[in-house]
Amino acid sequence: MNVKPDFSKHANHATTAPAFLSIWDMHAYYGESYIVQGVSFNVHEGEILALLGRNGAGKTSTLRSIARTGSPMVTKGEIWLDHQPLHKMSSHEASAAGLGLVPEDRRIIPGLTVEENLQLAQIAPPIGWSIERLYELFPRLGERRKQEGVTLSGGEQQMLAIARALARDIKVLLLDEPYEGLAPVIVDEIEKTLVHIKEQGITTIIVEQNAVRALELADRAVILDTGGIVFDGSAAEVLENEELRAEYLAI
Repeated sequence: MNVKPDFSKHANHATTAPAFLSIWDMHAYYGESYIVQGVSFNVHEGEILALLGRNGAGKTSTLRSIARTGSPMVTKGEIWLDHQPLHKMSSHEASAAGLGLVPEDRRIIPGLTVEENLQLAQIAPPIGWSIERLYELFPRLGERRKQEGVTLSGGEQQMLAIARALARDIKVLLLDEPYEGLAPVIVDEIEKTLVHIKEQGITTIIVEQNAVRALELADRAVILDTGGIVFDGSAAEVLENEELRAEYLAI
């Protein structure tokens, strides 16, 4: 008789350590489809968390629920960021409170140059991320500042999407499939940037199908399966646990 492995003992849904971002018993629906089923986890300041799982596990839905996008619709639960109740906020208010979502499609604004995309996003006056500082972080964007954003390569558009999020002086960066369609050398470049962002104290949650790359970058990992958490622990533990990777990540 084959018994499905139980990794729930690894789950760390409740912790006494102070959390910078805390998600508690979050439930969300697309119409009548129950997508996020009681998800709870904490993220600490300056941490990189990999949010992983197979296709359809609820990763993007969880990320969008945290960002308060309205789709899926969160029906229960609490989301706290640096003592602020995000669960009581609209997506615009959550963004102003310090959340920066970089969606899978990047949403570069047509008709605007690189610099205009950044200017549109930037708070005034900028507290930590001036446009010149963003160009130092992303030299390619500085070289193409007058080029229309949608004409950039895929990797450059991803850089612009991340820079645009930083321009709002965010506290938490939410990345949905940032490596999709990018050459390994571009992924390397983006990862170096994410490490630098971490060194500035910004917290990052990354949803990524390339689980190994995400785990090698991350401090911790949360693995979802059918809308619920099956693992919450160190990224290194997932890399070392073949049974866990095979069961929930197919790697």
